[in-house]
Amino acid sequence: MFDVIREFTYAGGKTGKYCSLPELEKLGIGPVSKLPVSIRIVLESVLRNCDGMRVADSDVKTLANWAATGERTAEIPFVVARVVLQDFTGVPLLVDLAAMRDAAAKLGKNPKIIEPLVPVDLVVDHSVQVDVSESADALQKNMEIEFARNEQRYQFLKWGMQAFETFSVVPPGIGIVHQVNLEYLAKGVLVDGEGVFYPDTLVGTDSHTTMINGLGIVGWGVGGIEAEAGMLGQPVYFLTPDVVGVTLTGSLNPGVTATDLVLTLTELLRAAKVVGKFVEFHGEGAASLSLTDRATIANMAPEYGATMGFFPVDEESCRYLTNTGRTEEQVDAFRQYFKAQGLFGMPAAGALEYSQLLTLDLSTVVPSVAGPKRPQDRIALTDVKEKFGELVAENTKYTILPMAGSPASDRKLEMESLSNGDVVIAAITSCTNTSNPSVMLAAGLVAKKAVEKGLTVRETVKTSLGPGSRVVTDYLNKTGLQSYLDTLGFQTVGYGCTTCIGNSGPLDAAIEKTIVENNLTVAAVLSGNRNFEARVHQNVKANFLMSPPLVVAYALAGSVSIDLTTAPIGTGSDGNSVYLKDIWPTPAEVAALIGSAEDPAVFQTLYSGFAEQNPLWQEISSSTGDLYAWDENSTYIQHPPYFENFGPDAGVAADVLGARPLAILGDSVTTDHISPAGAIKASSPAGRYLVEHGVEAADFNSYGSRRGNDRVMVRGTFANVRIKNQMVPGVEGGITKINGAGEPVAIYDAAMEYKAAGVPLVILAGQEYGTGSSRDWAAKGTALQGVKAVIAQSFERIHRSNLVGMGVLPCQFPEGVSAATLGLDGTETFDLTGVAGGITPRMGLTLTITKADGTKIEQPVTLRIDTPIEVEYYLHGGILPYVLRQLVARA
Repeated sequence: MFDVIREFTYAGGKTGKYCSLPELEKLGIGPVSKLPVSIRIVLESVLRNCDGMRVADSDVKTLANWAATGERTAEIPFVVARVVLQDFTGVPLLVDLAAMRDAAAKLGKNPKIIEPLVPVDLVVDHSVQVDVSESADALQKNMEIEFARNEQRYQFLKWGMQAFETFSVVPPGIGIVHQVNLEYLAKGVLVDGEGVFYPDTLVGTDSHTTMINGLGIVGWGVGGIEAEAGMLGQPVYFLTPDVVGVTLTGSLNPGVTATDLVLTLTELLRAAKVVGKFVEFHGEGAASLSLTDRATIANMAPEYGATMGFFPVDEESCRYLTNTGRTEEQVDAFRQYFKAQGLFGMPAAGALEYSQLLTLDLSTVVPSVAGPKRPQDRIALTDVKEKFGELVAENTKYTILPMAGSPASDRKLEMESLSNGDVVIAAITSCTNTSNPSVMLAAGLVAKKAVEKGLTVRETVKTSLGPGSRVVTDYLNKTGLQSYLDTLGFQTVGYGCTTCIGNSGPLDAAIEKTIVENNLTVAAVLSGNRNFEARVHQNVKANFLMSPPLVVAYALAGSVSIDLTTAPIGTGSDGNSVYLKDIWPTPAEVAALIGSAEDPAVFQTLYSGFAEQNPLWQEISSSTGDLYAWDENSTYIQHPPYFENFGPDAGVAADVLGARPLAILGDSVTTDHISPAGAIKASSPAGRYLVEHGVEAADFNSYGSRRGNDRVMVRGTFANVRIKNQMVPGVEGGITKINGAGEPVAIYDAAMEYKAAGVPLVILAGQEYGTGSSRDWAAKGTALQGVKAVIAQSFERIHRSNLVGMGVLPCQFPEGVSAATLGLDGTETFDLTGVAGGITPRMGLTLTITKADGTKIEQPVTLRIDTPIEVEYYLHGGILPYVLRQLVARA
């Protein structure tokens, strides 16, 4: 233990205690003051929680002596202050906790040994869909549909609220989890029962938890299974990271938005390979950015691959807390605490040590979009027309194989109403931008100028506005801009993650039929952070991320196959052509309205009395008690199979022998490709299951809403309509061939046939396997389908961790080796050996490949179990059995 408790003063003479980092440096423990700010905040947690058991003295010394270019072998136990969930990931997490209570009870233990040890906030924001749009009552109707669809889930959440003392729910209709976290849940600094202050830190079950980094708060996205361990007293373990410093200089030019900046940074940082690293912004350019601009950049850390995109605390951070309704005492405690720790103020260029240093001059940023299927693929606005032409040519390479029972047609429709490049979805959506008043007000001003010039949006464009919180509605109404957005069809459809997560709702049936039967490459334009294949809508192939004002502009233009910078957007009521420059707002026009978004009283009013503000939530009834009363007939909530035959002892590692490939996949396979997401097709295995259980197709809801039912989710794993299994070349969709031969079948059906025969499975993949949202079902579904190992060229951070957390072996090919270089086609069998002798982090294993003709290849691979604690998780069959055995043993 270290003698570092000191006092600081705040709020005109009050005193508080804190674990002093400057005092730690005075003890000669390490060069603390030169460490990146983000590392020092993690160090404070390690120091404060040093108890000789969960956190050892050596952990403090290791992190205090972090070396910018050192070897990354040390594992840091990070105890977070709180956990934030959204409902898609939070419901299965609660299902797992309920199942753990059942398992504890069966072992004769008090089920309440399963109880979160840190505050847990769940924000219901992922369940609203854009069923109704372009009408004044869209918000109310969508919410009514949402509650009708999700009653079973909401009853379950209400049970959780009464069953667990530290679990609270922000009900539907309040806002997006990340904006609610930024505007309300975040405290900046917290205090324990002994009067010791400490920084607000967290993990969240959404990869965009990083948005909070814009406020100087350390936090990132983890899988639900990892979050559960953190809630139940386990530190979040991670290797000491590299920290990439990004020096921002200059300032943005007029007409360039924060969205343009974040798309530029996403391209820059993805190219710099910052995957799994901390990114820390600093310099005069960073200091000049508003807090909401910083939050926009921090939000997209998963898109550039970083664990965090961090901005240190300064006076702008304090100003934001004040403007969003925090008390003067709270804000001054935040300010004075960080000053006492030597952590206040935006560091200048060269002040701190970083593993790698990048620089961006903000004046070089130009208006941009990203797409058509990856957020890092930035396109200058001037080049969109040309890039779209290349996409249309690319899409001729693949055909879509219809699933059994899907509608077919024997003729082509005449393409009179739609053509390639036409915009069919235009959505101002997602926390990335709807939390930022500068771009939201700009969108309103574009709408105002367009309406005044007589421009309209054609009927084939589905328009919607999903604000990040009700505060946005307040300032759009105050400024009178909402009425112009309404005129163009951008009525508010709900407060939640709508189009950005695939909850775009249906297109007009005639439009959808025209798209499918003519194999059109139509477009969605959205202000979100994700545009992976089939995410927005299964039949919309081109999806472009952009700022809210550009979403309005493209909705007016109606096509992405024109150059908005030179071609007219439309014809005004006076008969003259209208160009983008004619309706684009000036910085002065936006600045004149920004004060309307900074009223503390509005935040205080809107973030109080949630239940009373939502009668539909009040009407939801639920069961009570410490154990959940499972309903065997529920198609939403089912007891999961993870603790079947659960015993007190861990298992032993075994080689994987005689495995068959379930799929051979290429590069950039995302968790959207792997995990069940979006709409459920009636002809799919999951759709057939629901029909068999009496659910009409109209009531299927989305995969995300059914994450509490493993029977649905395992059937939807690897079922994405755009996934490309190289075992079935030239075809898209979740299909495979058993033993690499015969007719294509659904991946789920093949997996169950293999499982019945006792055959283990492997997945082979390329670079960046598991990119995207931190969906625990991407790992859970993989495990439940019988996959024992995933062998890829590289992994995205969260998905690799989740695979280990579900007892699946992630293995990595050496540089330059892939399924393609090995000539694999799916007819092979695989033996993964070296496991049975006992495993250690990143050890070498041998993958023996036996081809159909009997020839063998012995291919070395690296086991991507990266840390000692992950070895334990794997031996226990996953992180949840490990934690449960720990709790049962202590009880």
